[in-house]
Amino acid sequence: MQNMDTRQELCKYARKIVDNGLVVGPGGNISARAGDKMYLSPSGFALEDIEPEQWVEVDIPSGEITDNGFRPSSEVLMHLYGYRQKPDMGAMVHTHPSHCIAFTLIEENLPMMFPDQAALVGRTAFIPYLIPTTDLLADAVAAKVNEASSILLGNHGLVTTGRNLREAYYRTQVVEESAKIYLSAKAAGTPVPLTDQEVADIAALESEDYRIKLLQKMK
Repeated sequence: MQNMDTRQELCKYARKIVDNGLVVGPGGNISARAGDKMYLSPSGFALEDIEPEQWVEVDIPSGEITDNGFRPSSEVLMHLYGYRQKPDMGAMVHTHPSHCIAFTLIEENLPMMFPDQAALVGRTAFIPYLIPTTDLLADAVAAKVNEASSILLGNHGLVTTGRNLREAYYRTQVVEESAKIYLSAKAAGTPVPLTDQEVADIAALESEDYRIKLLQKMK
């Protein structure tokens, strides 16, 4: 069994996603890259039930399934096109966080509201609702992966990317928290986001640069 470290890491973050309520039931799908291969959740499995040997190995250049015979997630094209479009991408996390979905029902542009959002996520892209599992959605996500590390999908959920699973996972958490904060603030009054200068000041902090580099390196 090839790339067992990658498979075990996928299991680790799959369980974190479920434990933190970022998907329900068999929803969501995640993947990680190892060389020219991607390892993707199998179709029909709840994320917490996937064993290391069950992650589906897909050859990125050809799109061929090259190992265990399990059927890959129905969103396989979204992951595959993303890796082809962004060669330095090491992981993709697609979840259905409730606050993110609620946000897309009323808004498109998620304001920058607090330092972790500015430092770890930055600008969040938006794609209006497209039928899941289709070439249309896969193409739309691939067109955005070099523009933003976090992409809100209208009436659907969230896609985050990173150099590794840790970075992509934490971006998922931060975007969901951002959507939650925005919805709470909007219910109480008028949200006051950070200014462009305040965001730039956060990006210039040496401490934030160190933390981001650490996230990119660590598993």
